[in-house]
Amino acid sequence: MPLNPRVFFRKAHRWGAVVAAAPFLLVLVTGCLLQLKKEIAWVQPPTKKGTGKEPTAPFDAVLTAVKGVPEARVNGWADIERMDVRPKDGVVKVQCKNRYEVQVDFQTAQVLQVEYRRSDLIESLHDGSFFHDSFKVYVFFPVALVVVTLWATGMYLFVLPLAVRWRRKRPAPDAPGPK
Repeated sequence: MPLNPRVFFRKAHRWGAVVAAAPFLLVLVTGCLLQLKKEIAWVQPPTKKGTGKEPTAPFDAVLTAVKGVPEARVNGWADIERMDVRPKDGVVKVQCKNRYEVQVDFQTAQVLQVEYRRSDLIESLHDGSFFHDSFKVYVFFPVALVVVTLWATGMYLFVLPLAVRWRRKRPAPDAPGPK
């Protein structure tokens, strides 16, 4: 007995939603936070302004300044995740391995701000790499395919009653037209 497409799509839609619910909710919530990361200081610290537009402080001076910040727990270059040089703002954002961000004026090598940076953690939750690198491919990618299927089956289930109503309202091809 062939399966009715409407029943199949309804079941696929229902069970797909159950399978994708938790990972997709995580992606949605973290995606909303990432969309607003520049507006919410809790997610990503705002960029402070330095004194100039051209870097004159050597990287060793920046490292020394960051070493002087107890929260950063930096003893050397190995404790630094990355450095983001912002000439427009006159600042170097030093992101430490422990997720602290130290903003340093790149002309005077003075520390401008020390804040905990959550955007990288939220991004790793968003793409699944927080759990394991293979999570992105073996969990979050299939969930994305399920969500695309949910969209397609949802559109089918939405359009189907409209199409049925439209077909019922149309006059039959052999019926005489209005006079």
